[in-house]
Amino acid sequence: MDPRPSATAQTDRFERRRKAIIQAATEVFLQHGYLGATTDEVAARASVSKQTLYKHFADKRQLFAETIMDTTTDVADGLSGIAATLRDTPPQDVRRALRNLADGFLGNLLRPEVLRLRRLVIAESERFPEVGKAWFDRGFDRSLVVLGEAMRHLADRGLLRGVDDPTLAAYQFAGLVMYQPMNRAMFAGTDAVPPAETLDRIADAAVDTFLAAYG
Repeated sequence: MDPRPSATAQTDRFERRRKAIIQAATEVFLQHGYLGATTDEVAARASVSKQTLYKHFADKRQLFAETIMDTTTDVADGLSGIAATLRDTPPQDVRRALRNLADGFLGNLLRPEVLRLRRLVIAESERFPEVGKAWFDRGFDRSLVVLGEAMRHLADRGLLRGVDDPTLAAYQFAGLVMYQPMNRAMFAGTDAVPPAETLDRIADAAVDTFLAAYG
């Protein structure tokens, strides 16, 4: 019997360690920022040696970039999944579907860890312009392209009108939902996220305004 671990087991172990390092790096970067973070602390929190950390990431710069990219992918996948559900909305449920969509955007984008990462990306955008661009392109923009396609599908079914630029319509919807609470949280701190009743009022008004233009 071959005592050496199989290739699959080695790959699984490699991925588990990488995920542990990414999770630890997220905590350290959020706590200390890029300049204050150290790979020593990341390795300690991930319970790996620095040698193991450097097998996965060449340096702190690459670790930061890949940490942000992993988080961006997770957020984008969540938003894209929510947006895609709009495609098959029954005719009588368009308003309800848009309202659920608004709740999904608010719930995902106002999570404390997402807000803190967003601030970190903005703070480091001069040092890491490629990370900031990827956060936008692969994250929010990608999600809104998916949402725009879902809106175009509803328009093709006669459930929305005037969706000549689907991505623009998606951005307009997201702006109506997110502009006020996101800016409040970004400038006044994570604890300044509006209470649930205020978010409900914002979401209701956003859907009403959107349907006044496209319904």
